[in-house]
Amino acid sequence: MPESLPKLSSGSPDKPFPFGKYYLLGLIARGGMAEVYRAISPEEPENLVAIKCMRPQLAKENRFVEMFIREGKLALLLEHLNIVRTQEIGRSEGRYFITMEYISGRDLTQLLRRCQETSKRIPVPHAIYIASMVCRGLHYAHMRTDTDGNPLNVVNRDVSPSNVRLSYDGDVKLLDFGIAQAMLKFTSEIGILKGKFSYMSPEQIRGMPVDARTDIFSTAILLHEMLTTEKLFRGDSEFDLMEKVRSAAVPPPSKFNRRVKPELDKIVLRG
Repeated sequence: MPESLPKLSSGSPDKPFPFGKYYLLGLIARGGMAEVYRAISPEEPENLVAIKCMRPQLAKENRFVEMFIREGKLALLLEHLNIVRTQEIGRSEGRYFITMEYISGRDLTQLLRRCQETSKRIPVPHAIYIASMVCRGLHYAHMRTDTDGNPLNVVNRDVSPSNVRLSYDGDVKLLDFGIAQAMLKFTSEIGILKGKFSYMSPEQIRGMPVDARTDIFSTAILLHEMLTTEKLFRGDSEFDLMEKVRSAAVPPPSKFNRRVKPELDKIVLRG
């Protein structure tokens, strides 16, 4: 791997930037391991795609490259209406990338923020629908097997509002199984706790082995926050926040929203 790579421009709709067989049309998001761009292929100019490019400084180390490639291979196995579809894993100009379908819409973080800004709530039926679609996608991933019928033991580990995409067509799709540890052993490879503290389960915060139940816990947090428009776990410091997650003291959502019935309280608290 060369010490430096050609500079990658994010491009724009007016000035597309060539990247392999694609043209980049703008930056969507930037994370610890990768940057995500909106792009288009001349072969299918009517279809936008999202391209996740690995950060070049990480590509210098084989273990990060291996993690990124395994992420892509795992994502290719997950074909479900409630999971963003992965189309290709590749390398161009020394940069590793994963191509995914582009979902025109907003993520749940943006929806919750807008509700807070306008002092409105997500209607209870809508919150239940979004959570149920997340559960459908997770159930599929949790039950996924390889071609020989062996369980892949997929755990997403990052079920959070920013990874729930709501399309303008009414679809609900889970983003980023990139830190799902299906048969992978990279739990602490990049030196940070994976996922987001406020949406982790107590066992994940403690660094213990996790299974599908950690995703259920995180989904219950999402549903709680959609019903209350309040952050469930918050703290003045990371340590304070982690202690609150570890104790898992959760008030029923009906305490904040009188429209929540006892049966729904029970479901959220069970999760």
